[in-house]
Amino acid sequence: MADPIVVTDAVRVPASALTARAVRASGPGGQNVNKVATRIDLRVDLEAIEGLSDAARARLRALARRRTDAEGRLVVTSQATRTQARNLEDARARVAHLIRAALVAPRARVKTGPSAGARRRRLAGKKQRAEVKRWRRRPAADD
Repeated sequence: MADPIVVTDAVRVPASALTARAVRASGPGGQNVNKVATRIDLRVDLEAIEGLSDAARARLRALARRRTDAEGRLVVTSQATRTQARNLEDARARVAHLIRAALVAPRARVKTGPSAGARRRRLAGKKQRAEVKRWRRRPAADD
């Protein structure tokens, strides 16, 4: 676990912020699954990530809300492959992907009104429905 995770030129996760633990994976794998600890639990200290703005850090916290432990560290697990090394790479890639997603600021929604055509279609539909209901009414008694 010597090398840091480089997300962009400015943003990186130092090696000191990463803690990896290998545990036994669940699921298929035959005899191998009972002997070898291939699943990786990678924990990342969110406060130690370098180069994140406060807004991006807040977005990252929101994205990782369900994946944080009691100390506030991000927990990423991987048991996709049968080897410890590839699971570690997969977990590191997932962390980088999550941080990249937090770097993208959401576009502000521009409030718009319905177009004239949409308004016309809506009113035409209402008129048609009113006409259907009018025809269902009891006819007026002419004396």
